[in-house]
Amino acid sequence: MFRSLFALALLALPAAAAEPRPNVVLVMADDQGWGDMAYNGHPRVKTPHFDAMAKETIRFDRFHAAAPVCSPTRASVLTGRTPNRMATFQWGHPIRPQETTIAHVLKAAGYRTGHFGKWHVGSVQKAGRANPGAMGFDEWVSAPNFFDLDPVLSDKGKATEFKGDSSDVTADLAVRFFRDCAARKQPFLAVVWFGSPHNPHKALPADREPYADRPAAEANFLGEITAMDRAFGKVRSELKSLGLTENTILWYCSDNGALPKLGSTGGARGNKGQVYEGGLLVPALLEWPARFAKPKVVKTDCVTSDIYPTILEWTGTKAAKQPPLDGASLAGLLDGTTETRAKPIGFWNHPTPGVGTPSKEWMDDLLKDQTAGREPSDPVRLFAKAGDLTKQYPLDQFPGHSAWIDGSWKLHRIETAKSNGVKWELYDLATDPKESKDRLAAEPDRAAKLQKSLTAWLGSVVRSLNGEDYASGNSK
Repeated sequence: MFRSLFALALLALPAAAAEPRPNVVLVMADDQGWGDMAYNGHPRVKTPHFDAMAKETIRFDRFHAAAPVCSPTRASVLTGRTPNRMATFQWGHPIRPQETTIAHVLKAAGYRTGHFGKWHVGSVQKAGRANPGAMGFDEWVSAPNFFDLDPVLSDKGKATEFKGDSSDVTADLAVRFFRDCAARKQPFLAVVWFGSPHNPHKALPADREPYADRPAAEANFLGEITAMDRAFGKVRSELKSLGLTENTILWYCSDNGALPKLGSTGGARGNKGQVYEGGLLVPALLEWPARFAKPKVVKTDCVTSDIYPTILEWTGTKAAKQPPLDGASLAGLLDGTTETRAKPIGFWNHPTPGVGTPSKEWMDDLLKDQTAGREPSDPVRLFAKAGDLTKQYPLDQFPGHSAWIDGSWKLHRIETAKSNGVKWELYDLATDPKESKDRLAAEPDRAAKLQKSLTAWLGSVVRSLNGEDYASGNSK
C-alpha cells in the first residue's frame, strides 16, 4: 500500500557527475565488536583479509553503530536516519514501509540493487511488509535474522536450501550478482549482510582449527569471524577479478558493539545493548581507489547513519522528498577539505522490548509449506502491522538511554521507571575514552548546552516517530 502511494514521488536526480558512476557494496557483520579484529589488537583472532584492507585503504577508528543492537542499526544504514524515527526500536522491529532507502534512490537512478544475507528489518516472504523488494531491492536472497551452517534463505520469497558456512553462502550470492551486473554493464548497489558472528556459534572444523587450544565456545566464535574474513576476501577478490575495484565503493562495518564474555570492545566501557562506547564502537573500513589512492586512518567520530548521505553525494543522487536525516556526508572529511563531521551524533536506546524472529524455524516452516504448495499467511511473519501509525508518543518524555556526541564530549541521558527522573552523565572521550570520569558537575555550562541540544533532537525524533515526516509528504 505505502509503496504504491509513494513510489511515483520518489525521484533520484543524478547530478552532472563524471561517468562511470561508482558501484556500491555495503558489507556488515552481525555482533562483531571493535576489538574483534587482529588489526585492532585482538591477540588470537585470524583476520588476514580485513587486516590487509585496513593497511591499504581507509580505516575508521571511531566508527559507531547507530544503535547498540542489530535491527535499528541496519535501518540507519538503509535510510541515514536514527532508527527510532521509523519505530525500529530494538532487534526484530521492522523498518516502516514509508521510509526512503538507499536502494530506492539508487534504483531510480539506474542502479541494479541487491540484498544478500541477514535482513532483520521486516518480512522475507513475498507478500510480507517491508521485505527487501518493497524496500527497493531488485534481487534478494535474505534471511529474517541471523543464520548458520546450511541455511534456508528466501530467494525473493521462495524458500531455498543452501550448503556451507553462512558467510561463504552470502559471499557467493554477492559474487553471482557482481558477475551478472558486470555482464549487463550496469552500476549496482549490493548490500551484503553476514549472519556471523552472532550466536549460536557454529564454525566449520577447519575454521576452528587455529583456535584448537581455546575453549569450545571461544573457538567457534573466533572461527566464525575467520570464516567471515575469508568470505569478505572473496567479495574483494571478485571485484578485482571483474576489473571493478577501481570504481567500486566497498564499505564494511558491524551492526553493534561487542558481545559480553566472548567479544572484545578494545577496552571501551559496556557491550552490545548499551549506549556506552563498548556497545556502539565497531570496526569499519572503506575502499574506493578511484577517489582515495592512499591509505588513511580516520579518528573522527562517525556513525552508520552517515553511510546513506555519503553514498548519495558520491553517486550524485538524492531523493526528491527526503525526510530529516541524522547522518552527515563524510565526503569532505574523507577528502580532507574538512576536519570534522558536520553535526553531532545522537543515540537513543528505547526500552521497548525486542521481537523474536527465529530465522531457522521460520525458514524451515516456509520451505515445508511451499514444498506442499501452500503459502503461509501468518501476520506476525508477514509483519502485517509494519508502518501502522496507531500509537502516538509524548513529546516531553524520552524513556531509555540516549546520548549525544559533540566533538570529543559525550552526554548521556538515562530515563527509567526506577530512576524516578532523568540521570545525566558527561564524559570527555578525548581524555577519557573508557567513560570512567563523569564531568557533569565540573562542566555545568557545557552540560547545559549539550542537554538543550540533545533534548531538542529527541523531540525531533518523536515527531518523526509520530508520523510527521509522512504527513508532510517528506517520504518516497
